[in-house]
Amino acid sequence: MDDVDYPPALQVASWRREVQALYAAVRAEADPASAHELWVAGRTELFETHPASPRRPGQALRHADYDPAFRFTAPIEPADLDRWEFQSGTDGAVPFSGVGTVRLGDLGSVAVWWLESYGGGLFLPLRDGSAETYGAGRYVLDTVKGSDLGREGEAWVVDLNFAYNPSCVYDHRWVCPLAPPENRVATPVPVGELLPEGYDG
Repeated sequence: MDDVDYPPALQVASWRREVQALYAAVRAEADPASAHELWVAGRTELFETHPASPRRPGQALRHADYDPAFRFTAPIEPADLDRWEFQSGTDGAVPFSGVGTVRLGDLGSVAVWWLESYGGGLFLPLRDGSAETYGAGRYVLDTVKGSDLGREGEAWVVDLNFAYNPSCVYDHRWVCPLAPPENRVATPVPVGELLPEGYDG
């Protein structure tokens, strides 16, 4: 993997800073549907124009319309979860330990993980049963990269309208942690970022 041509480090740092700024603006918007419009516009602009974008020729983002039925606020409940590791060709073993679970209405409970590598961070991936979404799962929360929808009191905002594809969906140079068994639901979740135009598997 050492010969893979990744974007320069400062470009990646810029990308992450822009993502963090976008989510700060999303959290500051009181209306969830308006926050979603802001997020879609911001993600689309970054994807199309930023030098560290994982976009390849012919690809374009697709987002479903906002559906308030897929917005949840829930406390993280303690749960006994097995630690797991994601094997990456660039970073080696990337370890995750369980923090707890959140209840997403009729979808059931899914796990919230803690990234044990440097920097730490909460991580909530989700794989669902829709043919329009990435079959290995999307990300809902990834706080080490700034993807954080905030809290209401002690309840965390888990809005599946903001589920987004990991970079490996767009650019095969990136290798991304995918949803473990605790984060897989059979029910379709037809909101958020869908498979892109130009997706070639």
